[in-house]
Amino acid sequence: MRVSALIFFVLVLGTFSQSACPQTGKPQPASATAAQGIATLKKQAASGDASAQFNLGYAYFIGQGVPLDYAQAALWYRKAAEQGLAFAQYNLGLAYHSDWGVPQDDTQAVVWVRRAAEQGLAHAQYTLGYAYHLGHGAPQDDALAVVWWRKAAEQGDASAQFYLGHAYHLGHGVPQDDAQAVVWWCRAAEQGDASAQYDLGYAYFIGQGAPQDYAQAVLWYRKAAEQGIASAQFNLGTAYFNGQGVPQDYSQAVVWIRRAAEQGDASAQHDLGVCRG
Repeated sequence: MRVSALIFFVLVLGTFSQSACPQTGKPQPASATAAQGIATLKKQAASGDASAQFNLGYAYFIGQGVPLDYAQAALWYRKAAEQGLAFAQYNLGLAYHSDWGVPQDDTQAVVWVRRAAEQGLAHAQYTLGYAYHLGHGAPQDDALAVVWWRKAAEQGDASAQFYLGHAYHLGHGVPQDDAQAVVWWCRAAEQGDASAQYDLGYAYFIGQGAPQDYAQAVLWYRKAAEQGIASAQFNLGTAYFNGQGVPQDYSQAVVWIRRAAEQGDASAQHDLGVCRG
């Protein structure tokens, strides 16, 4: 199971582009075009355009057309956030969480992430749920974590789908229900979430929340293994060794067990040593 030690924030990207640059009869050097674009963006931001304020904040955050400056990024995010722009509210929360241009403050991070979540921004909803799950910037409350994860999951956020499945699997904030865990892991896995792919594979392998099906287990283990999940690599190797869900193939078993061992998986290291012995 994947359990992160920190609130996982994903930066909402700015949409700053050069499309607002004045057009002339001949191409302009890229530096001149970018400078004109930034000048236009600054004018729009200064006039109170919330989208321009957000995009200018992002330009400062990545140093695109302006010097990299987290304090300026936070300043412009705040102006847009105070006008109600959900993306800016979320990124300002990120800034508070990560000490980027403002003092680190998880309570303030949650304040701004909540505002974005209440406007329906899916990853803000996921992040707010995770804050409740860990008790970072908000009281620890698994029931509220599930409320926000569900909102994000129903919008298709793969991380929220994975953690909602995890909550059902453990009975944290909801009644324990492995069938529901599999439902949500399946949705996340189909979007490419590697941890959900591994957990779904394991559910099929042991018949927990889904009918036991070694072929399906191997299918999902492989997807997770190809994304670098060591436990999936080890389990896929073991499936090849035992001929469960795939034809028995010792050479393929060693390939996948070795990949897991190289990542530090202790069981894989032990089994690889036995194979060599």
